[in-house]
Amino acid sequence: MNRFIFPKWLDQIRPVLLLVLLGAPAYLITIGYYGMWPTTRTQGYMPEQPVPYSHALHVGELGMDCRYCHNTVEKSSHASIPPTSTCMNCHSMIRTEAPTLLPVRESYASGEAVEWIKVHDLSDFVYFNHSAHVTRGIGCETCHGRVDKMEEVWQEAPIRMGWCLDCHRNPEKHLRPVEHVTTMGYQPAEDQSVLGARLKEEYNINPNTDCSTCHR
Repeated sequence: MNRFIFPKWLDQIRPVLLLVLLGAPAYLITIGYYGMWPTTRTQGYMPEQPVPYSHALHVGELGMDCRYCHNTVEKSSHASIPPTSTCMNCHSMIRTEAPTLLPVRESYASGEAVEWIKVHDLSDFVYFNHSAHVTRGIGCETCHGRVDKMEEVWQEAPIRMGWCLDCHRNPEKHLRPVEHVTTMGYQPAEDQSVLGARLKEEYNINPNTDCSTCHR
């Protein structure tokens, strides 16, 4: 009876083969677990900003519309960081000597922008167009959460591919009338499934799920 005999050189790499066979599953499990952990996806990321701007005060208490500061959100792919002049529209008359607003006053005097830290920072290989969503009935709070209750803004949504695809495949549950896109805590007057289905047809919404939609 003939038996297959492994070449002797395999004995020299046997430890390596055992390491690969045993280590590969552990490696894949570790990478998968790490990749799904919220902090890996920067969910909850809340950087300390150079100026302690409170969305809870400005949006929540004062009722400022998101578009007052982020004034390109309806016509550009970027929401934009407001220029210092926008801040000074109010703060040239209100809290003009507040120590916390010193960086704003210095920025206005020098012309150098305040170095705000971006919270929702997508990877370079991901394309997202704010105007395409805002003008079609996707509310700000859908992605950014209840900023009207945030003293400091954090990243509430996971913003991973599966999360975005779920919305593209089932947009009805997120749609609202375009006049309410900046309304925080929006509650529809009718069942969301009925409203969403109606708005999807009215706004002609058929989100693409091809890779090239977001990866360009």
